[in-house]
Amino acid sequence: MPKDDSRGAAKSPRSLSGLLPFIKPYRGRIGLALLFLVLAAMSTLAFPLALKSLIDQGLISSDPGERVLALRGHFLALFAVGAALGVFSAARFYMVSWLGERITADLRSAVYAHVVEQSPEFFESTQTGEVLSRLTTDTTLVQTVVGSSLSMGLRNTVMGIGALIMLVITNPVVMTQVLGILVLVVLPSLYFGRRVRRLSRASQDRVADSSAIAAEVLNAIPIVQSYTQEQRESQRFAVSTEHAFEVARKRSLVRSYLVAFIISATFGALLWGLYQGTQAVMQGQITAGHLGQTVVLVIILVGSVAVLSEVYGDLLRAAGATERLMELLAAKSTVSDPLQPRPLPAVNGGSACRLAEVRFHYPSRPAQDTLHDFSLDIAAGETVALVGPSGAGKSTVLQLLLRFYDVQSGRVEIDGVPVQQVALEALRQRIGIVPQDSVIFSTSALENIRYGRPTARDDEVIAAAKAAFAHEFISALPEGYDSYLGERGVRLSGGQRQRISIARAILKNPPLLLLDEATSALDAESERMVQAALEAAMRGRTTLVIAHRLATVQRADRIVVLEAGHIVDVGTHAELVARDGLYARLAAMQFDMAEPALATAVGA
Repeated sequence: MPKDDSRGAAKSPRSLSGLLPFIKPYRGRIGLALLFLVLAAMSTLAFPLALKSLIDQGLISSDPGERVLALRGHFLALFAVGAALGVFSAARFYMVSWLGERITADLRSAVYAHVVEQSPEFFESTQTGEVLSRLTTDTTLVQTVVGSSLSMGLRNTVMGIGALIMLVITNPVVMTQVLGILVLVVLPSLYFGRRVRRLSRASQDRVADSSAIAAEVLNAIPIVQSYTQEQRESQRFAVSTEHAFEVARKRSLVRSYLVAFIISATFGALLWGLYQGTQAVMQGQITAGHLGQTVVLVIILVGSVAVLSEVYGDLLRAAGATERLMELLAAKSTVSDPLQPRPLPAVNGGSACRLAEVRFHYPSRPAQDTLHDFSLDIAAGETVALVGPSGAGKSTVLQLLLRFYDVQSGRVEIDGVPVQQVALEALRQRIGIVPQDSVIFSTSALENIRYGRPTARDDEVIAAAKAAFAHEFISALPEGYDSYLGERGVRLSGGQRQRISIARAILKNPPLLLLDEATSALDAESERMVQAALEAAMRGRTTLVIAHRLATVQRADRIVVLEAGHIVDVGTHAELVARDGLYARLAAMQFDMAEPALATAVGA
């Protein structure tokens, strides 16, 4: 997903409107939060009125007894105002904190659910680390605004407007002058605000860059360490982090200018109004209580403006974060369910597959066709092997059958139904795959195998493990099938990881089985065991096998030889060797270097 730092310059806090779908379900709680917010603000504004009454009425009475009684009443009124402020503020804090946590959790879940449904094309242009940054850093910024800053901003807006109205009513002439000065404050603030928005977006993008580097390197630690590149990668991350710091520093500096200017200009304007008020007291135009009320109202107004300037900066940052999150939510997968999906016919054994005159290129390489005029029919229950040099298009065929991508032209069919007309879940439920790079999740061995069929019983999981020759080594783990396998299966060998992946596919028991270098990570002994298990699993279902090691495909019903996206030959192992074409050359290259026993077995 390409980044454009300039986009933030044209945005504003209005970008937060993207959160409305996540806010609407909680209208009732938002109403309560607003009620408590207004009540807390009104309690604050009631304080200067009670103070004016205390000064003008509680301290004026000449009779000491009456004065004491009056003071008690007025102080009780002040305490009642403070207690109301405390209760309403606590209620407001809980409600807005709950809303912040709830809305952020919903937003994070919605973004993640949307991202995992994207086709592989999305991840060709979007780094995983950037997605993680948006799910963590950006949602945290949104949480800060929804759960705190926005509430503070609304509360101080109510208090500030209330204080301003009260000041205008009690001192109309003076406050008219002050308001004229405050208007001049707005214009420079708009300029600073635009710069803060632009730098906020750039800062978040630089943090995402650092996260992307970290995610990439941490997933490849063995390679980094084996090539002794730890220092280089640390320096690369440090440079990226330094860039993020520099942009954040500029953002903080501009934001500091904005805060300093707003507070200083507002405070100066209000001091002018306060000065005029003291002159009015000296001239007998207003009472001392009136002046005290004015002082408190001025403090409330200045404090509100100061808080609002801080909140405005938070809103700008959150607006940038919301833009980035909405970009993810707006991303449309190029592969989606049809409007009216067709059901796949029931099958008793394997599924039939057909690719007819397929032309396909990857979105990131539009000028280079991976498959061109490619046609292949696979009968139900047939085992077909795809062989050929790297880049011939073998794995692409599997990805098209799974509909990870759509072809540019031609047809891909499963059991006579074009894959574009089938619901993705129904299509992929019919297919099992054992990839070249086995994926192990950071959970137990039992749950890793059960991933193939989440509703499977424990005994079915164990049976699948036995079929894949994984039962013995799993049972030897400290906690057996409940043993935690570590992130990406770091506690297992490559062959053990592959056997768990095979057990997962066996447990799924699909009509169509795709094996993409399924035995590539196994030693000779493990390969023989797994090969036997795979041959048992392949019986009665359609199997498509990809292998560079030709010894694993020679028993296939048909071997399809690919080169540069074309089918150049089809036949059995013996037929293809006899034709002395590409397959024969590939076989000669491998078997000439193989052990004599293996070469003898292949020639048999």
